[in-house]
Amino acid sequence: MGNRLTQIATRTGDAGTTGLGDNTRVSKNHLRVHAMGDVDELNSHIGVLLCEELPAGVRGLLVEVQHQLFNLGGELSIPGYELLKPEAVAALDEALAEHNAALPRLQEFILPAGNRAASQAHVCRTVARRAERAVVALGDVDAVREAPRQYLNRLSDLMFVLARVLNRMHGGDDVYWKSERLQRGVAE
Repeated sequence: MGNRLTQIATRTGDAGTTGLGDNTRVSKNHLRVHAMGDVDELNSHIGVLLCEELPAGVRGLLVEVQHQLFNLGGELSIPGYELLKPEAVAALDEALAEHNAALPRLQEFILPAGNRAASQAHVCRTVARRAERAVVALGDVDAVREAPRQYLNRLSDLMFVLARVLNRMHGGDDVYWKSERLQRGVAE
């Protein structure tokens, strides 16, 4: 793969198509391209999160997630190919259980807020949900394995938990939503 990207501006996409990993060309508006783009955007947002102060374990976890998202994007770009392994989903399950165990139980909904690292984790969570929807939409019209969909689903849950972890790491707490009834002082 060393010399694969020798020319960045190929002009082959000027007509509104792009090449997939199997050398087929599809519209840049194809559901597969939307899914690939959402996964790429998610990976980029995780890169922004990695610019923040993070515990070493969280940093290592997120770097591994970036590699797995690259595998997921590669799998989406080559129809019928498997790059994302079920073990990657299991690793997210383990990380989710580990980080969630250290948090207090939620009693209310929380807002996507807090410190900058936690807020960026929430952005990653929402982009993961969009990427998941794009993969599901692609799966409605083309074959997509379970692992990519499962990975994105678990990752969005993990990013929610990590946002809570990061708020606490910086001495904060969850930012709780106050419903209209709570704002008026009415007990629920």
